[in-house]
Amino acid sequence: MADPEETQSGGGFNPPVPTTGGGPDYGRFVEAVRTLQDLTRAADAPDDVIARAAGLIEDVNRLLGPYEADEWHSPSGRRMDLPNRGNVMQVPVNLMVTEDGRICGTARFRRFHLGRNGAVHGGALALLFDSLLGFAAFKLSESRRQRTAFLHVDYRKIAPIDKELQVDARIDRIEGRKIYVAGRVLDGDAVLCEAEALFLKLLPGQP
Repeated sequence: MADPEETQSGGGFNPPVPTTGGGPDYGRFVEAVRTLQDLTRAADAPDDVIARAAGLIEDVNRLLGPYEADEWHSPSGRRMDLPNRGNVMQVPVNLMVTEDGRICGTARFRRFHLGRNGAVHGGALALLFDSLLGFAAFKLSESRRQRTAFLHVDYRKIAPIDKELQVDARIDRIEGRKIYVAGRVLDGDAVLCEAEALFLKLLPGQP
């Protein structure tokens, strides 16, 4: 297998090289970090507990610091056996390609994604759509290299955290290098938000 640094030299937006790096506990590690993010938003702990927690997290940072790697060598985003490929930044989703050529699945926003009054932050919804529609453009067009040219989100109703929601996406049309994609987030039959995006197929060597 080619060295990822060599294949990326000079630009190019290539799919991640699968890895088993991080071992069998990498999924557990990612889930623990997600839970830490949730509790950072949610915990109303005494001062001494927060001080102790800060010290423990600083210990973990010192433990991991010597092993910091570039994006081509870190397991994050390259663990194909894990949800979201082990990428802690992404909103947790489960997606599949349907027989009629769409993407459908579920998403769950966590306490970390809270905006206010139990509602998902609008930026977290935009993050979900960028990933969902990018996945649709990749899977349904068979184009392996594209980037977001624009993303428009219409917020219809409040999206709740800590609830399994439905998502779907489709390609509207393809015009040369342009892939037009649309998607939705639903709670049962209720459409919570919709989005449309343009993804542009990259030319050889474009970053």
